[in-house]
Amino acid sequence: MRNPKHIIIVGAGPGGLAAGMLLSHRGFKVSIFDKNSEVGGRNRAIRMNGFTFDTGPTFLLMKGVLDEMFELCGRRSEDYLQFVNLNPMYRLIYDDRELSVFSDRNAMRAELQRAFGASGEGYERFLDNERQRFARLYPCITRDYSSLRSFFSLDLLRALPWLAFPKSVFHNLGQYFDQEKMRLAFSFQSKYLGMSPWECPALFTMLPYLEHDYGIYHVMGGLNQIAEAMAQVIRDMGNTIHTDATVESLIIENGEVKGITLKNGDEIRADEVVINADFAHAMTHLIAPGTLRKYSQANLEKRDYSCSTFMLYLGLDKLYDLPHHTIVFAKDYQTNIRNIFTNKTLTEDFSFYVQNASVTDSHLAPSGKSALYVLVPMPNNDSGIDWQAHCQNVREQVLDTLGARLGLHDIRQHIDCEKIITPANWESDESVYKGATFSLSHKFSQMLYWRPHNRFEELANCYLVGGGTHPGSGLPTIYESARISSNLICQKHNVPFDGNKQSTWLNKVKA
Repeated sequence: MRNPKHIIIVGAGPGGLAAGMLLSHRGFKVSIFDKNSEVGGRNRAIRMNGFTFDTGPTFLLMKGVLDEMFELCGRRSEDYLQFVNLNPMYRLIYDDRELSVFSDRNAMRAELQRAFGASGEGYERFLDNERQRFARLYPCITRDYSSLRSFFSLDLLRALPWLAFPKSVFHNLGQYFDQEKMRLAFSFQSKYLGMSPWECPALFTMLPYLEHDYGIYHVMGGLNQIAEAMAQVIRDMGNTIHTDATVESLIIENGEVKGITLKNGDEIRADEVVINADFAHAMTHLIAPGTLRKYSQANLEKRDYSCSTFMLYLGLDKLYDLPHHTIVFAKDYQTNIRNIFTNKTLTEDFSFYVQNASVTDSHLAPSGKSALYVLVPMPNNDSGIDWQAHCQNVREQVLDTLGARLGLHDIRQHIDCEKIITPANWESDESVYKGATFSLSHKFSQMLYWRPHNRFEELANCYLVGGGTHPGSGLPTIYESARISSNLICQKHNVPFDGNKQSTWLNKVKA
Protein backbone atom coordinates (compact mmCIF):
# COMPACT_ATOMS: atom_id res chain seq x y z
CA MET A 1 0.00 0.00 0.00
CA ARG A 2 1.38 3.39 -1.01
CA ASN A 3 2.30 5.70 1.89
CA PRO A 4 1.73 9.41 1.20
CA LYS A 5 4.79 10.40 3.23
CA HIS A 6 7.63 11.81 1.12
CA ILE A 7 11.24 10.92 1.94
CA ILE A 8 14.13 12.85 0.39
CA ILE A 9 17.55 11.20 0.33
CA VAL A 10 20.60 13.43 -0.15
CA GLY A 11 23.18 11.36 -2.03
CA ALA A 12 22.94 8.19 -4.13
CA GLY A 13 25.84 6.41 -2.44
CA PRO A 14 25.56 2.85 -1.05
CA GLY A 15 23.71 3.96 2.09
CA GLY A 16 21.31 6.26 0.26
CA LEU A 17 20.46 3.64 -2.35
CA ALA A 18 19.98 0.87 0.23
CA ALA A 19 17.68 3.15 2.25
CA GLY A 20 15.90 4.11 -0.96
CA MET A 21 15.24 0.45 -1.75
CA LEU A 22 13.93 -0.37 1.72
CA LEU A 23 11.72 2.70 2.01
CA SER A 24 10.38 2.26 -1.52
CA HIS A 25 9.43 -1.35 -0.77
CA ARG A 26 7.65 -0.19 2.37
CA GLY A 27 5.46 2.16 0.35
CA PHE A 28 7.01 5.61 0.84
CA LYS A 29 7.42 8.14 -1.91
CA VAL A 30 11.21 8.43 -2.25
CA SER A 31 13.22 11.09 -4.10
CA ILE A 32 17.00 10.78 -4.25
CA PHE A 33 19.24 13.68 -5.29
CA ASP A 34 22.90 13.33 -6.26
CA LYS A 35 25.38 15.78 -7.75
CA ASN A 36 27.03 13.19 -10.00
CA SER A 37 25.81 12.01 -13.39
CA GLU A 38 25.89 8.37 -12.22
CA VAL A 39 24.61 6.75 -9.04
CA GLY A 40 26.88 5.17 -6.45
CA GLY A 41 28.77 8.03 -4.81
CA ARG A 42 32.20 6.61 -4.02
CA ASN A 43 30.77 3.26 -5.18
CA ARG A 44 30.16 4.56 -8.73
CA ALA A 45 32.07 3.70 -11.88
CA ILE A 46 34.87 5.68 -13.50
CA ARG A 47 34.75 5.19 -17.26
CA MET A 48 37.59 6.13 -19.63
CA ASN A 49 38.28 5.03 -23.21
CA GLY A 50 36.37 1.77 -22.83
CA PHE A 51 37.86 1.01 -19.37
CA THR A 52 35.77 0.76 -16.20
CA PHE A 53 37.06 1.23 -12.64
CA ASP A 54 35.39 1.26 -9.24
CA THR A 55 35.93 4.68 -7.67
CA GLY A 56 36.28 3.31 -4.15
CA PRO A 57 35.35 -0.09 -2.67
CA THR A 58 36.67 -3.16 -4.51
CA PHE A 59 36.30 -5.86 -1.81
CA LEU A 60 32.81 -7.28 -1.26
CA LEU A 61 32.84 -8.68 2.28
CA MET A 62 29.83 -10.06 4.19
CA LYS A 63 27.91 -10.71 0.99
CA GLY A 64 25.04 -12.00 3.13
CA VAL A 65 24.22 -8.46 4.25
CA LEU A 66 23.89 -7.29 0.64
CA ASP A 67 21.78 -10.34 -0.20
CA GLU A 68 19.48 -9.49 2.66
CA MET A 69 18.97 -5.89 1.50
CA PHE A 70 17.48 -7.32 -1.69
CA GLU A 71 15.53 -10.04 0.17
CA LEU A 72 13.90 -7.39 2.36
CA CYS A 73 12.62 -5.80 -0.85
CA GLY A 74 11.25 -9.06 -2.21
CA ARG A 75 14.16 -9.43 -4.65
CA ARG A 76 17.17 -11.70 -5.14
CA SER A 77 20.60 -10.13 -5.56
CA GLU A 78 21.64 -12.86 -8.02
CA ASP A 79 18.88 -11.74 -10.39
CA TYR A 80 20.69 -8.41 -10.73
CA LEU A 81 24.35 -9.21 -10.08
CA GLN A 82 26.88 -11.92 -10.93
CA PHE A 83 29.18 -12.80 -8.04
CA VAL A 84 32.58 -14.50 -8.15
CA ASN A 85 34.03 -15.98 -4.95
CA LEU A 86 37.77 -15.20 -5.02
CA ASN A 87 40.04 -17.96 -3.74
CA PRO A 88 42.80 -17.10 -3.10
CA MET A 89 41.29 -13.87 -1.87
CA TYR A 90 44.48 -11.84 -2.30
CA ARG A 91 48.26 -12.02 -2.26
CA LEU A 92 50.36 -10.29 0.40
CA ILE A 93 53.88 -9.20 -0.50
CA TYR A 94 56.48 -8.53 2.20
CA ASP A 95 60.09 -7.47 1.70
CA ASP A 96 61.28 -11.09 1.97
CA ARG A 97 58.31 -13.38 1.16
CA GLU A 98 54.83 -13.66 -0.30
CA LEU A 99 51.64 -15.14 1.12
CA SER A 100 48.49 -16.13 -0.78
CA VAL A 101 45.46 -15.83 1.50
CA PHE A 102 42.63 -18.34 1.19
CA SER A 103 39.18 -18.62 2.73
CA ASP A 104 39.62 -22.39 2.38
CA ARG A 105 40.78 -23.52 5.83
CA ASN A 106 43.09 -26.34 4.69
CA ALA A 107 44.68 -24.27 1.95
CA MET A 108 45.34 -21.43 4.41
CA ARG A 109 46.95 -23.74 6.96
CA ALA A 110 49.25 -25.12 4.26
CA GLU A 111 50.16 -21.62 3.08
CA LEU A 112 50.98 -20.42 6.60
CA GLN A 113 53.18 -23.49 7.03
CA ARG A 114 54.95 -22.77 3.72
CA ALA A 115 55.51 -19.05 4.31
CA PHE A 116 56.07 -18.95 8.08
CA GLY A 117 56.66 -22.52 9.23
CA ALA A 118 53.55 -22.14 11.38
CA SER A 119 51.72 -25.21 12.66
CA GLY A 120 48.27 -23.76 12.06
CA GLU A 121 47.21 -24.12 15.70
CA GLY A 122 47.16 -20.34 16.19
CA TYR A 123 45.13 -19.93 13.00
CA GLU A 124 42.52 -22.40 14.26
CA ARG A 125 42.25 -20.58 17.59
CA PHE A 126 41.94 -17.28 15.71
CA LEU A 127 38.98 -18.57 13.70
CA ASP A 128 37.23 -20.16 16.67
CA ASN A 129 37.74 -17.20 19.02
CA GLU A 130 36.92 -14.48 16.53
CA ARG A 131 33.80 -16.33 15.37
CA GLN A 132 32.52 -16.07 18.94
CA ARG A 133 33.52 -12.39 19.12
CA PHE A 134 31.60 -11.62 15.94
CA ALA A 135 28.53 -13.56 17.04
CA ARG A 136 28.47 -11.47 20.26
CA LEU A 137 29.22 -8.11 18.67
CA TYR A 138 27.16 -8.23 15.48
CA PRO A 139 23.82 -7.78 17.28
CA CYS A 140 25.31 -4.62 18.84
CA ILE A 141 26.39 -3.35 15.44
CA THR A 142 22.90 -3.66 14.00
CA ARG A 143 21.15 -1.87 16.88
CA ASP A 144 19.96 1.71 16.91
CA TYR A 145 21.81 3.98 19.38
CA SER A 146 19.64 7.05 19.16
CA SER A 147 19.16 7.12 22.93
CA LEU A 148 20.92 5.99 26.08
CA ARG A 149 18.05 3.58 26.67
CA SER A 150 18.79 1.83 23.38
CA PHE A 151 22.49 1.78 24.28
CA PHE A 152 22.06 -0.19 27.51
CA SER A 153 20.90 -3.49 26.08
CA LEU A 154 21.26 -7.16 26.99
CA ASP A 155 23.14 -7.66 23.71
CA LEU A 156 25.73 -5.09 24.72
CA LEU A 157 26.15 -6.50 28.23
CA ARG A 158 26.81 -9.93 26.72
CA ALA A 159 29.30 -8.42 24.30
CA LEU A 160 31.31 -6.37 26.84
CA PRO A 161 33.93 -9.06 27.53
CA TRP A 162 34.51 -9.37 23.78
CA LEU A 163 35.35 -5.68 23.25
CA ALA A 164 38.90 -6.43 24.50
CA PHE A 165 39.28 -2.79 25.55
CA PRO A 166 41.84 -1.17 25.45
CA LYS A 167 43.78 -3.58 23.23
CA SER A 168 44.48 -2.84 19.57
CA VAL A 169 43.96 -5.25 16.69
CA PHE A 170 47.72 -5.83 16.41
CA HIS A 171 48.05 -6.47 20.15
CA ASN A 172 45.05 -8.79 20.20
CA LEU A 173 46.51 -10.92 17.41
CA GLY A 174 49.50 -11.68 19.63
CA GLN A 175 47.46 -14.38 21.37
CA TYR A 176 47.34 -16.30 18.08
CA PHE A 177 50.51 -15.42 16.16
CA ASP A 178 53.96 -14.76 17.62
CA GLN A 179 55.58 -13.62 14.34
CA GLU A 180 55.04 -9.95 13.51
CA LYS A 181 54.66 -10.58 9.79
CA MET A 182 51.98 -13.16 10.46
CA ARG A 183 50.10 -10.57 12.49
CA LEU A 184 50.33 -8.15 9.57
CA ALA A 185 48.47 -10.69 7.42
CA PHE A 186 45.55 -10.47 9.86
CA SER A 187 45.76 -6.78 10.84
CA PHE A 188 46.22 -4.76 7.64
CA GLN A 189 42.40 -4.89 7.37
CA SER A 190 42.39 -1.98 9.86
CA LYS A 191 43.08 0.09 6.73
CA TYR A 192 39.53 -0.76 5.58
CA LEU A 193 38.54 1.66 8.36
CA GLY A 194 41.37 4.07 7.56
CA MET A 195 43.13 3.24 10.84
CA SER A 196 46.48 1.97 12.08
CA PRO A 197 46.43 -1.66 13.36
CA TRP A 198 48.29 -0.39 16.44
CA GLU A 199 45.38 1.99 17.20
CA CYS A 200 42.34 0.23 15.76
CA PRO A 201 40.26 -1.27 18.63
CA ALA A 202 40.73 -5.02 19.09
CA LEU A 203 37.06 -5.75 18.42
CA PHE A 204 37.83 -5.17 14.72
CA THR A 205 39.89 -8.36 14.69
CA MET A 206 36.58 -9.71 13.44
CA LEU A 207 37.29 -8.11 10.03
CA PRO A 208 40.00 -10.60 8.99
CA TYR A 209 37.93 -13.37 10.57
CA LEU A 210 35.02 -12.49 8.27
CA GLU A 211 37.28 -12.74 5.24
CA HIS A 212 38.53 -16.17 6.26
CA ASP A 213 35.15 -17.63 7.23
CA TYR A 214 32.87 -15.96 4.65
CA GLY A 215 35.21 -15.11 1.78
CA ILE A 216 35.60 -12.12 -0.53
CA TYR A 217 33.56 -11.62 -3.70
CA HIS A 218 33.96 -9.76 -6.96
CA VAL A 219 30.90 -8.47 -8.80
CA MET A 220 31.18 -8.81 -12.56
CA GLY A 221 31.41 -5.35 -14.07
CA GLY A 222 32.77 -4.01 -10.76
CA LEU A 223 31.22 -3.28 -7.39
CA ASN A 224 29.69 -0.20 -9.01
CA GLN A 225 27.10 -2.62 -10.42
CA ILE A 226 25.64 -2.95 -6.92
CA ALA A 227 24.68 0.72 -7.04
CA GLU A 228 23.19 0.30 -10.52
CA ALA A 229 21.16 -2.70 -9.34
CA MET A 230 19.82 -0.85 -6.29
CA ALA A 231 18.89 2.12 -8.46
CA GLN A 232 17.00 -0.19 -10.81
CA VAL A 233 15.01 -1.63 -7.91
CA ILE A 234 14.09 1.87 -6.69
CA ARG A 235 12.96 2.96 -10.16
CA ASP A 236 11.05 -0.29 -10.73
CA MET A 237 9.10 0.50 -7.56
CA GLY A 238 8.05 3.84 -9.02
CA ASN A 239 10.42 6.22 -7.26
CA THR A 240 12.84 8.78 -8.62
CA ILE A 241 16.60 9.32 -8.61
CA HIS A 242 17.73 12.77 -9.74
CA THR A 243 21.34 12.83 -10.99
CA ASP A 244 23.28 16.02 -11.81
CA ALA A 245 21.23 17.56 -8.99
CA THR A 246 23.44 19.21 -6.38
CA VAL A 247 21.86 19.84 -2.98
CA GLU A 248 22.85 23.30 -1.79
CA SER A 249 21.31 23.27 1.69
CA LEU A 250 18.70 21.81 4.00
CA ILE A 251 15.49 23.72 4.63
CA ILE A 252 15.35 24.07 8.41
CA GLU A 253 12.41 25.62 10.28
CA ASN A 254 12.25 25.70 14.09
CA GLY A 255 14.81 22.93 14.41
CA GLU A 256 13.04 20.67 11.92
CA VAL A 257 14.31 19.69 8.48
CA LYS A 258 11.53 20.39 5.98
CA GLY A 259 13.30 19.65 2.72
CA ILE A 260 16.20 20.72 0.53
CA THR A 261 17.29 23.56 -1.70
CA LEU A 262 19.06 22.61 -4.92
CA LYS A 263 21.94 24.53 -6.46
CA ASN A 264 19.58 25.76 -9.19
CA GLY A 265 17.39 27.34 -6.50
CA ASP A 266 14.56 24.81 -6.52
CA GLU A 267 13.06 23.95 -3.14
CA ILE A 268 11.67 20.45 -2.54
CA ARG A 269 9.71 19.70 0.61
CA ALA A 270 9.47 16.35 2.37
CA ASP A 271 8.31 14.70 5.58
CA GLU A 272 11.75 13.26 6.34
CA VAL A 273 15.24 13.85 4.97
CA VAL A 274 17.95 11.18 4.93
CA ILE A 275 21.53 12.44 4.56
CA ASN A 276 23.91 10.13 2.71
CA ALA A 277 26.52 12.81 2.04
CA ASP A 278 29.85 12.61 3.89
CA PHE A 279 28.79 13.44 7.45
CA ALA A 280 31.22 16.22 8.36
CA HIS A 281 30.97 17.76 4.88
CA ALA A 282 27.18 17.82 5.16
CA MET A 283 27.27 19.41 8.61
CA THR A 284 29.63 22.15 7.40
CA HIS A 285 28.13 22.78 3.93
CA LEU A 286 24.40 21.98 3.98
CA ILE A 287 23.60 23.68 7.29
CA ALA A 288 24.11 27.36 8.09
CA PRO A 289 26.90 28.13 10.61
CA GLY A 290 25.57 28.60 14.13
CA THR A 291 22.69 26.13 13.68
CA LEU A 292 24.43 23.15 15.29
CA ARG A 293 26.09 22.86 18.69
CA LYS A 294 27.33 19.30 19.18
CA TYR A 295 28.41 19.12 15.55
CA SER A 296 29.38 22.73 15.01
CA GLN A 297 32.24 23.44 12.62
CA ALA A 298 34.58 24.03 15.56
CA ASN A 299 33.64 20.74 17.22
CA LEU A 300 33.89 18.77 13.99
CA GLU A 301 37.38 20.15 13.47
CA LYS A 302 38.46 18.64 16.80
CA ARG A 303 37.28 15.10 16.04
CA ASP A 304 39.53 12.31 14.80
CA TYR A 305 39.34 11.28 11.17
CA SER A 306 40.62 8.41 9.08
CA CYS A 307 43.55 8.54 6.71
CA SER A 308 43.14 9.45 3.05
CA THR A 309 44.28 7.75 -0.15
CA PHE A 310 46.18 8.54 -3.35
CA MET A 311 44.38 6.79 -6.21
CA LEU A 312 45.81 5.88 -9.61
CA TYR A 313 43.46 4.35 -12.19
CA LEU A 314 45.39 3.00 -15.18
CA GLY A 315 43.92 1.79 -18.46
CA LEU A 316 46.66 -0.46 -19.89
CA ASP A 317 47.11 -1.93 -23.37
CA LYS A 318 48.28 -5.24 -21.90
CA LEU A 319 47.26 -7.69 -19.18
CA TYR A 320 49.78 -8.32 -16.40
CA ASP A 321 50.13 -11.65 -14.61
CA LEU A 322 49.01 -10.35 -11.22
CA PRO A 323 46.32 -11.71 -8.86
CA HIS A 324 42.93 -10.03 -8.67
CA HIS A 325 43.96 -8.35 -5.37
CA THR A 326 47.53 -7.66 -4.19
CA ILE A 327 48.60 -5.88 -0.98
CA VAL A 328 52.24 -4.81 -0.74
CA PHE A 329 53.66 -3.91 2.67
CA ALA A 330 56.22 -1.14 3.08
CA LYS A 331 59.62 -2.55 3.97
CA ASP A 332 59.38 -0.64 7.25
CA TYR A 333 55.65 -0.95 7.85
CA GLN A 334 55.55 0.69 11.29
CA THR A 335 57.37 3.79 10.04
CA ASN A 336 55.01 4.00 7.07
CA ILE A 337 52.01 3.80 9.42
CA ARG A 338 53.54 6.43 11.72
CA ASN A 339 54.09 8.79 8.78
CA ILE A 340 50.46 8.44 7.71
CA PHE A 341 48.73 8.77 11.06
CA THR A 342 51.12 10.61 13.40
CA ASN A 343 53.68 12.58 11.42
CA LYS A 344 51.26 13.14 8.50
CA THR A 345 54.09 13.30 5.99
CA LEU A 346 54.89 11.75 2.63
CA THR A 347 57.26 8.81 2.58
CA GLU A 348 59.27 7.01 -0.09
CA ASP A 349 58.73 3.57 1.44
CA PHE A 350 54.98 3.02 1.36
CA SER A 351 52.39 0.25 1.40
CA PHE A 352 49.89 -0.02 -1.43
CA TYR A 353 47.06 -2.08 -2.88
CA VAL A 354 46.58 -3.13 -6.51
CA GLN A 355 43.41 -4.52 -8.05
CA ASN A 356 43.95 -6.31 -11.35
CA ALA A 357 40.31 -7.30 -11.81
CA SER A 358 40.69 -7.90 -15.55
CA VAL A 359 42.18 -11.33 -14.78
CA THR A 360 38.71 -12.26 -13.47
CA ASP A 361 36.39 -9.94 -15.37
CA SER A 362 36.54 -9.23 -19.11
CA HIS A 363 33.88 -6.52 -18.83
CA LEU A 364 36.29 -3.91 -17.47
CA ALA A 365 38.60 -3.29 -20.44
CA PRO A 366 38.74 -3.73 -24.22
CA SER A 367 40.02 -7.08 -25.45
CA GLY A 368 43.70 -7.63 -24.67
CA LYS A 369 43.76 -4.66 -22.28
CA SER A 370 43.31 -4.25 -18.53
CA ALA A 371 42.09 -1.85 -15.87
CA LEU A 372 44.59 -1.48 -13.01
CA TYR A 373 43.47 0.19 -9.76
CA VAL A 374 46.18 1.40 -7.36
CA LEU A 375 45.49 2.73 -3.85
CA VAL A 376 48.17 4.20 -1.59
CA PRO A 377 47.14 5.18 1.99
CA MET A 378 48.09 8.78 2.71
CA PRO A 379 47.65 11.33 5.50
CA ASN A 380 44.36 13.20 5.43
CA ASN A 381 44.35 16.92 4.70
CA ASP A 382 45.28 17.89 8.25
CA SER A 383 48.78 17.26 6.86
CA GLY A 384 48.78 20.54 4.96
CA ILE A 385 50.47 18.78 2.01
CA ASP A 386 50.25 20.81 -1.20
CA TRP A 387 48.94 18.13 -3.53
CA GLN A 388 49.07 20.34 -6.58
CA ALA A 389 52.82 20.58 -6.05
CA HIS A 390 53.39 16.93 -5.07
CA CYS A 391 50.91 15.04 -7.26
CA GLN A 392 53.18 14.28 -10.22
CA ASN A 393 56.13 13.36 -8.00
CA VAL A 394 53.97 10.89 -6.09
CA ARG A 395 52.62 9.48 -9.37
CA GLU A 396 56.15 8.81 -10.59
CA GLN A 397 57.07 7.28 -7.25
CA VAL A 398 54.04 4.96 -7.41
CA LEU A 399 54.91 3.85 -10.95
CA ASP A 400 58.54 3.26 -9.93
CA THR A 401 57.37 1.20 -6.95
CA LEU A 402 55.04 -0.89 -9.11
CA GLY A 403 58.16 -1.79 -11.07
CA ALA A 404 60.40 -2.39 -8.06
CA ARG A 405 57.94 -4.40 -5.92
CA LEU A 406 55.72 -6.09 -8.54
CA GLY A 407 58.01 -6.29 -11.56
CA LEU A 408 55.90 -3.96 -13.71
CA HIS A 409 59.02 -2.21 -15.04
CA ASP A 410 57.50 -1.37 -18.42
CA ILE A 411 54.17 -0.05 -17.13
CA ARG A 412 54.68 3.51 -18.41
CA GLN A 413 54.92 2.20 -21.97
CA HIS A 414 51.50 0.57 -21.70
CA ILE A 415 49.37 3.37 -20.21
CA ASP A 416 46.42 4.04 -22.51
CA CYS A 417 44.62 6.41 -20.12
CA GLU A 418 44.74 7.36 -16.45
CA LYS A 419 43.03 9.25 -13.66
CA ILE A 420 44.43 10.42 -10.34
CA ILE A 421 42.54 11.26 -7.15
CA THR A 422 44.65 12.86 -4.40
CA PRO A 423 43.56 13.58 -0.82
CA ALA A 424 42.91 17.15 -1.99
CA ASN A 425 40.68 15.85 -4.80
CA TRP A 426 38.71 13.71 -2.36
CA GLU A 427 37.85 16.92 -0.50
CA SER A 428 37.35 19.32 -3.42
CA ASP A 429 35.75 17.02 -6.01
CA GLU A 430 34.15 14.25 -3.93
CA SER A 431 33.03 16.41 -0.97
CA VAL A 432 34.90 14.34 1.64
CA TYR A 433 35.75 16.33 4.77
CA LYS A 434 39.55 16.64 5.13
CA GLY A 435 39.85 14.08 2.35
CA ALA A 436 39.37 11.42 5.05
CA THR A 437 38.06 8.70 2.75
CA PHE A 438 36.86 6.46 5.61
CA SER A 439 35.18 9.33 7.49
CA LEU A 440 35.36 9.64 11.29
CA SER A 441 37.92 7.43 12.99
CA HIS A 442 36.55 4.26 14.59
CA LYS A 443 38.15 4.78 17.99
CA PHE A 444 35.99 3.81 20.99
CA SER A 445 34.91 7.38 21.72
CA GLN A 446 33.50 7.67 18.19
CA MET A 447 31.61 4.37 18.02
CA LEU A 448 28.15 3.03 18.92
CA TYR A 449 26.31 5.66 21.03
CA TRP A 450 29.20 8.11 20.56
CA ARG A 451 29.10 8.04 16.76
CA PRO A 452 26.61 10.38 15.03
CA HIS A 453 23.20 8.80 15.52
CA ASN A 454 21.11 7.39 12.70
CA ARG A 455 18.26 9.61 13.91
CA PHE A 456 20.25 12.83 13.91
CA GLU A 457 20.48 14.32 17.39
CA GLU A 458 20.35 18.02 16.54
CA LEU A 459 17.58 18.28 13.94
CA ALA A 460 14.14 16.69 13.79
CA ASN A 461 12.97 14.80 10.68
CA CYS A 462 16.61 14.11 9.81
CA TYR A 463 18.34 10.72 9.50
CA LEU A 464 21.87 9.65 8.63
CA VAL A 465 23.23 6.78 6.56
CA GLY A 466 26.77 6.07 5.38
CA GLY A 467 30.21 5.59 6.89
CA GLY A 468 30.01 8.68 9.11
CA THR A 469 27.14 7.40 11.22
CA HIS A 470 26.59 4.19 13.21
CA PRO A 471 27.72 1.41 12.56
CA GLY A 472 30.60 2.88 10.49
CA SER A 473 32.64 2.53 7.31
CA GLY A 474 32.61 -0.36 4.86
CA LEU A 475 29.85 -1.50 2.51
CA PRO A 476 28.18 -4.04 4.86
CA THR A 477 27.99 -1.62 7.78
CA ILE A 478 26.83 1.18 5.47
CA TYR A 479 23.98 -1.09 4.34
CA GLU A 480 23.19 -1.73 7.99
CA SER A 481 23.04 2.03 8.62
CA ALA A 482 20.42 2.21 5.87
CA ARG A 483 18.41 -0.56 7.49
CA ILE A 484 18.55 1.13 10.92
CA SER A 485 17.50 4.56 9.61
CA SER A 486 14.75 3.07 7.42
CA ASN A 487 13.37 1.14 10.41
CA LEU A 488 13.36 4.30 12.52
CA ILE A 489 11.38 6.16 9.87
CA CYS A 490 8.91 3.28 9.64
CA GLN A 491 8.48 3.21 13.40
CA LYS A 492 7.76 6.94 13.42
CA HIS A 493 5.06 6.60 10.77
CA ASN A 494 3.64 3.27 12.02
CA VAL A 495 4.66 1.41 8.88
CA PRO A 496 5.21 -2.33 9.47
CA PHE A 497 8.48 -3.89 8.34
CA ASP A 498 10.33 -7.20 8.57
CA GLY A 499 12.89 -5.98 11.11
CA ASN A 500 10.92 -7.32 14.08
CA LYS A 501 12.07 -10.83 13.24
CA GLN A 502 15.70 -11.92 13.22
CA SER A 503 17.39 -11.51 9.86
CA THR A 504 18.52 -14.51 7.84
CA TRP A 505 22.08 -13.21 7.93
CA LEU A 506 22.02 -12.66 11.70
CA ASN A 507 20.64 -16.13 12.29
CA LYS A 508 23.48 -17.59 10.25
CA VAL A 509 26.00 -15.62 12.31
CA LYS A 510 24.52 -16.78 15.61
CA ALA A 511 24.47 -20.36 14.38
